[in-house]
This record gives sequence, C-alpha cells and structure tokens, in this order.
Amino acid sequence: MVNVKIDNIDLSVEEGTTILEAAKKLGIYIPHLCYLKGINEISACKVCVVEIQGKNKLVTACSTAVSEGMVIFTNSAKVRSVRKSNVELILSQHDCLCATCVRSGNCPLQTLAGHLGIYDLPFERHVTEQAWDNNFPLIRDSKKCIKCMRCLQICSKVQGCDIWDVQNTGAYTNISTVDNMPISNTKCTLCGQCITHCPTGALKERNDLPEIYDILADPNKVTVVQIAPAVRTAWLERKDMEPGIDTEGRLVAALKRMGFDYVLDTVFAADVTIMEEGTELLERLSDNKKMPMFTSCCPGWVSYLTMNHPEMLLNLSTTKSPQQIFGALVKTYFAKKTGVAPENICSISIMPCVSKKREAALASMKASGYQDVDYVLTTREMVRLLRAEHIDPRGLQEMPFDSPIGDGTGAGVLFGVTGGVMEAALRTAYKVVTGEEAPEDAFQKVRDTRSEGRDNAINLGGIRTADFDIAGRTLKTCVVSGLKNAERLIKQIKRGEAHYDFVEVMACPGGCVGGGGQPIHEGCEWAPQRGQRLYNLDKKRKLRRSHENPQVQKLYKDFLEKPLSEKAEKLLHTQHVWEKNYR
Repeated sequence: MVNVKIDNIDLSVEEGTTILEAAKKLGIYIPHLCYLKGINEISACKVCVVEIQGKNKLVTACSTAVSEGMVIFTNSAKVRSVRKSNVELILSQHDCLCATCVRSGNCPLQTLAGHLGIYDLPFERHVTEQAWDNNFPLIRDSKKCIKCMRCLQICSKVQGCDIWDVQNTGAYTNISTVDNMPISNTKCTLCGQCITHCPTGALKERNDLPEIYDILADPNKVTVVQIAPAVRTAWLERKDMEPGIDTEGRLVAALKRMGFDYVLDTVFAADVTIMEEGTELLERLSDNKKMPMFTSCCPGWVSYLTMNHPEMLLNLSTTKSPQQIFGALVKTYFAKKTGVAPENICSISIMPCVSKKREAALASMKASGYQDVDYVLTTREMVRLLRAEHIDPRGLQEMPFDSPIGDGTGAGVLFGVTGGVMEAALRTAYKVVTGEEAPEDAFQKVRDTRSEGRDNAINLGGIRTADFDIAGRTLKTCVVSGLKNAERLIKQIKRGEAHYDFVEVMACPGGCVGGGGQPIHEGCEWAPQRGQRLYNLDKKRKLRRSHENPQVQKLYKDFLEKPLSEKAEKLLHTQHVWEKNYR
C-alpha cells in the first residue's frame, strides 16, 4: 500500500493503482474520453491531465501510477487551463453539430466542453470526411471521430475481429477500416460493440425510423412488432424514471400508443427455438453427428463462424434465431389465425442487436414467401421513437402481449443473457430424455454469477463449462460470450484440447443484454444488472420450461405437427448462407 493525497484528502491504495482509479475511490471524477479500463489505457486524448506537487509537467491520470507521498491536484488552475486547451484542439477536428447527433445529451465530449466553458474555438477547424456506405447497418461519421482508439481496441482485444486500423500520424491521424476497404468487404460481424464504446456519435446504427413512420401511416399495412427479451431490461434506463416503471406491460402499452397494431413477445419464438434446437441436439447425440453442436441464435456469432471458420458450419444448429422464427410464423401461422393477408403485414422486431438488421435482410430469410422480418429497430431506436411521440411511461396502464403467439415462458426470457439458451435447452432436453421434469434450478451452473458491472471493466472471462448427467449420460456443455473467447474455444476444439456436446456462443460480452443496440452509458457496463433482471423475470413466470407453453403446444398441434417436421424444417431451419446483401 502507498499513501497519497488527492485534492487535500489522504488516501491509502495498493501500489500500482493509477491516479484515475485512486481518485475514483474518493468519489473524485477526473474527466477522460479515451480511457477504457483494461482495454484502452493509452492516454490518447490527454483530457485526464492532473498536477503533481513538485513536478512542472502535468501527467495523464489514466496511465500514471501513484507513489508514496504523492500530492495530486485534479482540478487546479493549471490543470483546467491545459485541459481546456486539449479539448479545444479535439473540437477543432470535430463536427460540432450536436443538435443533429444521436449522442446529443449523452456525449462526454459535449458535457466536458460545457463544464470547461468552451463556447468559442480559438483554433481553425479541420474536419476529415471519409466516404461510407450509408446502407450498411453500421454507420461511421468520420467528422465526429476524435481518434480515441476505443473502437479499434474493443474490436481487437474483446472481439478479435480487427476491423479498424489507424491511418497516418500526428495531426493527420485517422481511423478507418483495415486496408481502407469498404465496410461490407471486411469481416465485420456487426456486433456493435464499437458503437456502444465510442464516446461520440462517430459510430451508430443505420437509422430505420423514417421507414417505420411511413409504415405506421399506411392504412393498408398491419404492423406486427416483436420485442426481444433483452430489450425489456433496458428500454427505460433513464435518470428521471423511478424503479419499477419499466415493466413489460408498460412497454406493450407504449408501443400500442405509438400505433403498432399487434405487440408480440419474441420469448414465444425463443420457446419454439428450444423445441427445435433441443430436438436437433438429441438427434445429433443419438446419431453421433457433427459435434459439438453450436447454438445459432446470435447472428453476430453465425457471421463470425461463416467468415472465419466455414469448415465448422456443419457444427451449427440449423435452427433459426428467435427473431427469424417469429417472422416466419407471423406471415404464416399468425396470418392464418388473424385472417390478415401476409402481404399486408409489416413485421418489425425490436432487438438489442445491430447484426439483426443484416440477418433479417438475408435472401435465405424468406421462408414464408415474403421477407419474414421487414424492419429491425435497436433498443436505442425504439427509445428515440418513444421520445418523438412524447410518451411518458408513467402515465400508461399496463397491457398484455397480443395473441395467438404472444406468451412465453421463463426459459425463453433467459435467451437475453449469456448461458440462458443453454439453460433453457437443458430444461426441456431433460424432460424429453427422462420423461420427468428436472428441478427448475438444476442447470444454474451455466450462469455467469459474477456481479461486476456498471462502473467496472468489461468481463473478459467469457468461457464457462459444466457437465450434466441426464439419464445416465454425461452431457458436456460450454458457454461462451465475446468473439475473442469464441475464437479461443474454437482453437482448443481444433487442437483436440476440448471436447463438448453442446456449446452456446453469444457475440457480445454478457450476451444480448450487453448487445450493440442497447442504450449507451458512458464508462459503465450494465450487462450484469440487465442479466440479473432476466433471471428475476424467469423466476416470477408461472411457466419456466419451453415445452410447458400452451401456445407453443397449440402451434405444433394445429400447424407444425412436431419439432423437425417437414413444415418446421421449411419455416424454422436454414443452412446459414450469409450473403453480402444487407438491406
């Protein structure tokens, strides 16, 4: 331990602690733009400068460790002056049109400029503009990039995709794709982690709200919207909202108020996914087919495997994601039940994911004879729609999901958190094999029980293994979140160092709750808290196993016959052909 004084407050911290982390222990905030704990500690922005007594030059708090007897001033006159100049230099290369930026009101650069009283720029502005394909689901606005390197580090260190690269040096430094190639030609999985960790509006999802407004205004269109499990954990993460307001019922009511005709729960499709994927797993186990079987509900993971390890595609479950299963059923089973012609249905999904936009547009996702899902909105886009309609959730009465495919079980809810698909599948597989129900919490070993989050670093662990005995057979399972962890696992499997029967992979750390389309909280990782909310929702459900869902049972009885039937194969399964088209 070393003893230091920060802003005249004595503190004892472990040797090696940075000034930034030491100050945080005292509740002293040191502004920063580029820093991400354990990911990006390169002091690129020079905003976190502080003064050390006895030293002439200021130092960066994020990369300077404390030492015995150090006396630190985090906001002295000298610090404020240099910090202001550094921010002014950043702004001289930044498009400052905040009113038209998706991050307006939620931008650390905008906030910092206000705190420093920067209302005029003493430097000439030079803004770099690079061409971009604005039809791609991921949009980059080079004019807003502050060269903090966060996107590059997240993509490389957490996801292992290495899509971004640095061009030139000094004042001419720019961030672009590797070899400056078009984004659609890179191996971008559209996980969206670069978006959620960009401090400005330089990275964002493609805005599909104008099309939604047009559809809502069309009297000939019947709008059917589905809500993913992880969306309900994040749609009201606002400081002005008291806890308990963000219920599923109010979310349904809000979407109804916006003008959507039917509001359905993707959890229903997650239950159907379990019926298909679980049956497929048992079939593979009995026939000793290509093992391990990988889950296929995450499009970021599926695209990663397609682009990097195509020889392992046969290991993927052929079951579509819940989004696409729902889309196919909406324009077949739902259309028949409601008497609405499928060509008049506009199927819209609200997802915590950017990659879902590309998945929905694939030519292979037309099992119904139409595009099964017409539009995908991220959670952030839905929040913007909510605000544009001036809807205050506090004044809404709760409403149930619509039928006939609106209800889901606790197992389906768990799809939003890492390990959730595995746990849901095992609950049903146990019943199919043994004829008995497993204890409801028998498979919790696949859960990530670590509680870190919010102001902590990204969880880079990401790989959990567990063995389960089902009717005398040991089922070896593995749960992975984060694509770099997935790559590590694949290499272990290929080298023969790891042997599993069933592997769940989620592209985003923590699963869909930490997805690239979720609300952004600067310097915070909220996936653990969101995941815990899904576990709580699962516990409160009357039905917690997918095979117990009466609406799913009726679907098979009246329409699909049984899991893996000919009709189920046609509508709910695919060979995962990922084309380049993305609109």
